[in-house]
Amino acid sequence: MELHSAAYAVDPKVSSGPGPRDEHITNLLVLGFLQSFCSCSFHEELQVLGRELLSEAELADSYDCCSYDDELQTDGNHASFLQMGRAEAGSESQEEVIRNIARRLAQIGDRMDHHIQPELLNNLVVEFVNDHSEEDRRRRLASAVEQAMETWPADMEREKAALMLTMLLAKKLAEHTPSLLRAAFRAAVTLINQDLLAYVRNLAGNGME
Repeated sequence: MELHSAAYAVDPKVSSGPGPRDEHITNLLVLGFLQSFCSCSFHEELQVLGRELLSEAELADSYDCCSYDDELQTDGNHASFLQMGRAEAGSESQEEVIRNIARRLAQIGDRMDHHIQPELLNNLVVEFVNDHSEEDRRRRLASAVEQAMETWPADMEREKAALMLTMLLAKKLAEHTPSLLRAAFRAAVTLINQDLLAYVRNLAGNGME
């Protein structure tokens, strides 16, 4: 079952697909989520991916996945996020919103990932290894999210649960097989932009209430 079925109908306003700003926000969100687990096995791969995203976005400042600033030391979170560099005025506050959303989703995901069945993850790893097209991997990830939703706590907003599960499965894929980080990241970003873009836009606009 695809995420963009009836339960996740795409907002007509975003049916034409994400714009450059949407792509940037989703990249930041997924990267920030993954960076929140900086002690994990795919640390080096994540650093490389982060530098590539900085280059793609023409952002000037480099980053270190496990660097600590005062704020992050205070709350104990090891995430370090992209600095906006030459971005337009006002984007820094937007980035901070996305950073906070990613961190909070990661905190929830860290407590909830035991709901993901090992067999589901193992099957997804095999499928990602065997499937080499981005579209195939996106479909595999969408199917895994749907399966995980069946055992996910029903009291969580479904769009929020789907967003978190998408990123959590990408994280667990990379933990299991670090070489899959790039494929897992791209599949997660594509799936979010296709099926959860309106929800992410609302989060970015309002913060995570």
